[in-house]
Amino acid sequence: MNSFRFDTTLREAITGRLDRFDRRRREDSGDLKRAAVAIVVVEAETPGEAAFLLTKRTPRLRAHGGQWALPGGRLDPGETIEQAALRELEEELGVAAASADVLGTLDDYPTRSGYLIAPVVVWIPRGVEVTPNPEEVAAAYRIRCAELFRDGSPEIVAIEESDRPIIRLPLPVATVNAPTAAVLYQFREVALAGRDTRVDHFEQPVFAWR
Repeated sequence: MNSFRFDTTLREAITGRLDRFDRRRREDSGDLKRAAVAIVVVEAETPGEAAFLLTKRTPRLRAHGGQWALPGGRLDPGETIEQAALRELEEELGVAAASADVLGTLDDYPTRSGYLIAPVVVWIPRGVEVTPNPEEVAAAYRIRCAELFRDGSPEIVAIEESDRPIIRLPLPVATVNAPTAAVLYQFREVALAGRDTRVDHFEQPVFAWR
């Protein structure tokens, strides 16, 4: 399994790969509501290793309660995707970040529940304290980036309800489904491995369609 050091070399590598990536943006979102999520690169619980933040949404939420997610939400009027991702990161996890901490973005990803998600990659320096907002987040985890390269990952599975396969990522806390799995898989491929990989053809499980 690959290992990723949490250092300036990794930060520069991720930034360079995202800069070179020909990201797909949908200027016309149609009936989809624009949203942003933050892929937050932090130091793992194992000192010196890179990780990302993964949350479990509180079951009390009306939409997608109890599901695994990245910090994020709908854009407020006049917000950029970067501003929305940073605002949601602070609201959900108490982590304040600046525009200088944004390393780049990935492809827009349309969801069955009516959103067009823009993933924003954010680098947070050592020593950050994560304080989940109990109104939105039941728990937050630091998942080592190396876990994205597990043998047998991702899992691509056919379902009867769609002609597109769903994508799942086995992680230490759970097996995570799309859209979170799709976004994290593209992060793995583009930002960590330097491969231009698209994910908008991957389906989400039926329980995430509403």
